[in-house]
Amino acid sequence: MSRVRITVCASCPAGRGGLAGLIADAVGQDAEVAKVDCMSGCTRPSSVAFRAAGKTAYLFGDITEADIPDLMIFLGLYRRSPDGNLEDARPIGALRLKALARIPG
Repeated sequence: MSRVRITVCASCPAGRGGLAGLIADAVGQDAEVAKVDCMSGCTRPSSVAFRAAGKTAYLFGDITEADIPDLMIFLGLYRRSPDGNLEDARPIGALRLKALARIPG
């Protein structure tokens, strides 16, 4: 199973408020969490991306600390999916309405 990298925009409001650290605490050793200065999701801050080798990548916007439980559900589904695509997005709750992009692997 390929390692999942979660990237958090450090210049977005939640990013400046420590979102990457909160996500890192929630995922433990299940994924790598990184910050970047800007993810160009400025019209729908705060931005978080999920990527793994050979899988579809996802970019989410409008993320707040309240979304962490849904992000963890997404992480579990994403890790178990062979290509990164979800058959049913309903388990990720409101997060499914916050997807900005799905980038083929």
